[in-house]
Amino acid sequence: MRRPLVCGNWKLNGSIGKTGQLVDALSCGAAGVEGVDIAVCPVFVHLPLACERAAETALAVGVQDVSDQDQGAFTGEVSAGMAAEFGARLAIVGHSERRARHGETDAGVAAKFMAARDAGLTPILCVGETLAERDAGDMLAVVTRQLDAVLEVTGVTGFGDGVIAYEPVWAIGTGRTATPEQAQEVHAALRERLAAHDTALSEGTRIVYGGSMKGANAAELMAMPDIDGGLIGGASLDADEFLAIARAAVAA
Repeated sequence: MRRPLVCGNWKLNGSIGKTGQLVDALSCGAAGVEGVDIAVCPVFVHLPLACERAAETALAVGVQDVSDQDQGAFTGEVSAGMAAEFGARLAIVGHSERRARHGETDAGVAAKFMAARDAGLTPILCVGETLAERDAGDMLAVVTRQLDAVLEVTGVTGFGDGVIAYEPVWAIGTGRTATPEQAQEVHAALRERLAAHDTALSEGTRIVYGGSMKGANAAELMAMPDIDGGLIGGASLDADEFLAIARAAVAA
């Protein structure tokens, strides 16, 4: 039985005051929700604050990106090891916004996935297709290509402590959501891709859905057999809404 994961991606949002308040609310709320891993990923500058406020609670803290380098002349970069020193436990890699805005390649994302693993963080690999790619019928080819790039570097064992997040680009921040059946089709294909290498590991790997998941649709999405939680954007900035998603994950 895979333990669900509900992880909030706060993107470029928050302040010292708001981050502290939200972490406090979620830390308190998470204590009453058993059977699911709950995490949030604030901006880097708020990482120490979030880790301090969430210490010794059921709320885990992660980061939205990491460098593929450990140290050196890489201006503006933050390494996975540095994040781990502050108490980060997870790292999102390959989010579509970074692929699009920063030109991150499949190979570069794979290197970040490996860097996160090497630092002891749980990497969350984001994969997903654009609307044009879906309309062309290429969604499975796109997500398997993105997954294969990581498999080539880490082997299937790299997902022994990793997570995959399916985020259809056309459903991120748009209010549109893939139907449960559309999401399940892609999740099942990703699990099948892993199973081609190792069936047992595939069955244990968590594959979560991202793309306008909220309290109102979370239960329906997570009732699908291969959807193991969510990577939540805007809804994670509201404690009540985010905790409703976490409770839906347990019920599913």
